[in-house]
Parts: sequence; C-alpha cells; structure tokens
Amino acid sequence: MKKSYNIEVDCANCANKMERAANDTEGVKSAVVNFMALKMNVEFEEGADEKKVMKAVLKNCRKVEDDCEIDF
Repeated sequence: MKKSYNIEVDCANCANKMERAANDTEGVKSAVVNFMALKMNVEFEEGADEKKVMKAVLKNCRKVEDDCEIDF
C-alpha cells in the first residue's frame, strides 16, 4: 500500500535526513520526501499497520530533525 503525507520541514538537507530515517523504519518498504511539495510518499511492507509504522517514522524523523511534522 502506498500513501502520501503532508510534512513540515525547514530545509532540503533536513528533508533528506527525514527520508533516510523513514526508509530505516521497520514496516516501510520505501519512502520518498519531496521538499518542494512538502510531501512524503510511503510504501508499506505487506501486512504492516499503517498508523503504527507512521508513529515510528515520526519518532525516527524527530531524532534527526526535532521540529519536523508529519500529518497522518
């Protein structure tokens, strides 16, 4: 399953850090952050719980960019 989320991030470098953190999260097959559109596109692994995975993604992203937001 693929989903798109609105994000708040301050710079392109921070967006790249968020993308890496999201891709390192269990349950995420792939994640792409578009800084210009302020969007994160996430493809989940088969059978993954979307809300649980996105909470983990936000937690991991805040480790690298503490004021980032993901609307899910």
